[in-house]
Amino acid sequence: MPPSAPFFTARTAQGAQQCDAWPEQPLLVSLEQGGIAWPSSCRSGTCRACIGQLSAGRVRYAMDWPGLSPEEHAGGCVLPCVAYPVSDVVLDMPSI
Repeated sequence: MPPSAPFFTARTAQGAQQCDAWPEQPLLVSLEQGGIAWPSSCRSGTCRACIGQLSAGRVRYAMDWPGLSPEEHAGGCVLPCVAYPVSDVVLDMPSI
């Protein structure tokens, strides 16, 4: 089994901004640490201010119900405030 990466890369689709994405912290924290402005409010998955579209890659959630409808989840929507990367990811930024 190959060793897991210590971190992944998160990239925005629109501006092609990029940062390190650490598997032990929510994507939103990695985005902010990388200087990428992303809307947020509650940081618990309930307000949905940070909702985005996962264009590539995979995330995991530490909770059973991350504040997305089944249709949104199936359609690739993510809540970066409670989503943890398990691979490199590309995110489409919400319209703000």
